[in-house]
Amino acid sequence: MTGVDTRPSERRPEPRDLRGLTEEFAAIEDRIHLGGGSEAIARQHAKGRKTARERIECLLDADTPKLEIGLWAAHEMYTEWGGAPSAGVIVTIGVVRGRRVIVVANDATVKAGACFPLTIKKILRAQEIARTNRLPLVYLVDSSGVFLPMQDEVFPDEDDFGRIFRNNAVLSAEGVPQYAAIMGNCVAGGAYLPVLSDTVLMTEGSGLYLAGPALVKAAIGQDVSHEDLGGAHVHAAFSGTIDYREPDDDACIDRLRRLIAVLPDDPPGRLDSAVVEPPARPAGDFYSVVRAEASAQYDVRDLLACLLDGGLFDEYRAEYGKSLFCGFGRLKGIPLGIVANQKLRFRPEGGGPMQFGGVIYGDSADKAARFVMECNQTEAPILFIQDVNGFDVGRDAERSGIIRRGAKLVSAVSNSRVPKLTLIVGHSFGAGHYALCGRAFDPRFLFAWPGARYAVMGGSQAAKTMLDINVAALKRQGKTIDDDEQSRMAAELRARYDRETDVRYAAARLWVDAIIDPARTREVLSFALDLAVRTRAPSPITTGVYQV
Repeated sequence: MTGVDTRPSERRPEPRDLRGLTEEFAAIEDRIHLGGGSEAIARQHAKGRKTARERIECLLDADTPKLEIGLWAAHEMYTEWGGAPSAGVIVTIGVVRGRRVIVVANDATVKAGACFPLTIKKILRAQEIARTNRLPLVYLVDSSGVFLPMQDEVFPDEDDFGRIFRNNAVLSAEGVPQYAAIMGNCVAGGAYLPVLSDTVLMTEGSGLYLAGPALVKAAIGQDVSHEDLGGAHVHAAFSGTIDYREPDDDACIDRLRRLIAVLPDDPPGRLDSAVVEPPARPAGDFYSVVRAEASAQYDVRDLLACLLDGGLFDEYRAEYGKSLFCGFGRLKGIPLGIVANQKLRFRPEGGGPMQFGGVIYGDSADKAARFVMECNQTEAPILFIQDVNGFDVGRDAERSGIIRRGAKLVSAVSNSRVPKLTLIVGHSFGAGHYALCGRAFDPRFLFAWPGARYAVMGGSQAAKTMLDINVAALKRQGKTIDDDEQSRMAAELRARYDRETDVRYAAARLWVDAIIDPARTREVLSFALDLAVRTRAPSPITTGVYQV
């Protein structure tokens, strides 16, 4: 049992209802939480060890906010190896003795905690979050090392296994505290992760060695037990590698909590001292405001009324560039700028062709670029809310300089020095994803709703484009394609693009940090925003060569 059900029933229904999708996703997440399944959990308990999720639960302060990163990692991937729920590693941001930390815990119920390519990518993402947000890192190590059948995909490159250890050293040099608790296996190259951390703990029965007993016997003919080779006593008394030897998981976690309490008090976030007003509309209204249908229209101001304190915002250049909303508001007391797609149709002031919601037009790009610079001048963090089909296209768009104006927005976002968060509520297609702070543009966190779609273009457009290309290629080969064959090809292409634009496909590859329940949007964003702004240092505004 892998803990991941890949039955066809997981495919999203049509037409898509946001509330129904959220419930469907929640049911799948319950199965992902099982990791390797109930039998694997029982085997972990039989060794006297807790599971990764149980360890995290014991480590974190009770009744404090937490945020899991990459829950959907590797979803429906590595099926030839039985799957790897959550990529076999749990990453959670939470609070320990009043200090916010990020925890990375190997899930030994999934292939003994072996490292798949996405396991590496997920740990690297956790380290990047720790670095940019100055979060202490806690590694709960219980891993058999590299998943050998895929060693060629995890070993040598700049974003492979070795990068983790390089980051250990760099984070330490930058003053980001790192704690490692060896609570099971820690073998081969993976042994460097805890030893490169600042503080190392180890439980009895755990093993820390570059080569296990079987490999040692094969390599040099030495017959040595697991305990004599690299047990906790060996590394506490002989090698001097570990700092604390603990009898079991509970004692180790208790010690970790005491050590983390030695850290300086957590710096406060930039919360306003005034009483925080609740939003003007309840969180449940998110489900009715934003619908998952491709052609659905809505006023983004209604979405913001469910999100911002008091539903209040100061809209920037409200009568110009209307397909992008820009403005200032507060989220649980924290002031921020918002750049969001407007999803209504309207005709520009002074006439001209109708403009459609979700499209970035030249005037909107100009406005948003200017607003991003304004946020940098006032040191306001920026929340980007994406429901974007892309940029305006066609003869008139090109003559108006849409590429130049879009490049100006991309440049402004790229060089922005204030913390950025991104939320995908609907579509996130093409260059629109880039311009509104997509993954490649370093948002501190990127979240999505269950109804989100994420790709270079929409499924219908992509399938139609590919069908035309394929049919033309077959005709050049002298083949005749009848209507039935074209219909079959179109259906296959549409099914493929429907699967690949599903937000679960993106989340499985860690392009999205978390898929969140719309009703929890305010809670999640305020937690992430507070993390992002608490340790900021002002930096100069720079733009490079600017397309004007």
